[in-house]
Amino acid sequence: MKITVIGGGGVRSMFLAKSISQKAERLHIDELCFMDNNEEKLRIYGGMANHVAKLLCPKMKFTLTTDEIEAVKDADYVITTIRVGEDDMRAKDERIALNHGVLGQETTGAAGLSFAMRSVPALAKYCELIKKYSKPNVKVFNFTNPAGVVSQTLRDMGYDFTYGICDAPSGMLRTFALMYGENPDNITGECYGLNHLSYFKSIKLNGKEIMSDLIENDEAYKKSDMRYFEKELLRDRGCVLNEYLYYFYYREKAVENILKAKQTRGEQIRDINKSMTAELSKIDIENDFENCLKVFSKWYGMREGSYMASETGEKRTQPWHFDIYEEDDGGYAGVALKFIETAQSGSKGTMIMCIPNEGSIDGLRDDDVVEITCDVDKNGCTPHKIGKVDEQNLELIRRVKNYERLSSKAIRQRSRSAAIQALTLHPLVNSYSIAVKLVDEYIEHNKNYCDGWK
Repeated sequence: MKITVIGGGGVRSMFLAKSISQKAERLHIDELCFMDNNEEKLRIYGGMANHVAKLLCPKMKFTLTTDEIEAVKDADYVITTIRVGEDDMRAKDERIALNHGVLGQETTGAAGLSFAMRSVPALAKYCELIKKYSKPNVKVFNFTNPAGVVSQTLRDMGYDFTYGICDAPSGMLRTFALMYGENPDNITGECYGLNHLSYFKSIKLNGKEIMSDLIENDEAYKKSDMRYFEKELLRDRGCVLNEYLYYFYYREKAVENILKAKQTRGEQIRDINKSMTAELSKIDIENDFENCLKVFSKWYGMREGSYMASETGEKRTQPWHFDIYEEDDGGYAGVALKFIETAQSGSKGTMIMCIPNEGSIDGLRDDDVVEITCDVDKNGCTPHKIGKVDEQNLELIRRVKNYERLSSKAIRQRSRSAAIQALTLHPLVNSYSIAVKLVDEYIEHNKNYCDGWK
């Protein structure tokens, strides 16, 4: 079996390589290919991934390439994690929104539209190559943000072999299990909503419902990403919230905090990544890997420690570390690997993914891509039947889903008017006049990546 990672020069490539290599023999993965169009980043971060893969699974063939066709040829599974325009464009995406007093966050905020304007055309090009050169039953796991808009648009374009993945819901469940001193395999959750806008209506540990206990558990507000919310809000909603819902329920606080901060999240990551890459570029990746790992850990630890800190005023307290040989949840690679493992076993498994609604959540269209708990088997994914949900939660989901649908139309048709409609509806913009300014600036901002907008 061959797995290809498009965007293999990203700073998290080493994590991907670790997760896949640890399970390679069990899952019969005999070839792993990392592709990127940035040669230097592929040399550095792809090289570190290669070193990790060789340590963990020397039998597996590991290749680095800038050749798109070579990468996808005969692939059984493809993971896409690209950043068109890299960190500089993301930072500008977010700053343009903030200049108009609007949250710019790259997935949840207005900047997500700009990111998707660049991401979708590039991903569509890869999907066409995958259709032509990969295995007939290939499946693509997209981690490129904004995953909600991107997943919806790719499905609207007919790429039914694409699945949106995000490690936030599974990561939250894992944190809860560890907090109770239990194996993460023993916790399950019924999740519904959209990517970065989802709700857990049920969380069970060893088959026992723990939702009410979690909401009242003070420890959970210190040791998990429930730290971003007040207990009263979760009591009111009667469920556990995805951490990105902070931007919707505390909108004015998020904008105020970001404007007060010296840098946006995008600017922080841009500067951290640039400094890390510059330092790593001077080290022999293959022959001085221990030194590479020290440098990487220093900078990446800063990145993780600042996650949502400027926006919320809350910092993650658990120190970040990386151990090549330690078993972990695998992040978003873990989501993809769980799918592969379940499909290979011939049995059914349960996981949270972004797939078409197909009647699962009442009040949404069948073709609306939702983030939801699914049953997975060799034939694909079937969303759990959620049915009727809390009206307030549904109202927010439907509003953002309308934004995603209109964004999909705008990107597919290069339509300025549809983009304006999309941002006008977006709860974090909610203004026609601001939407017009943002769309015109984003079209100009992205002119070197996607033309023909009218």
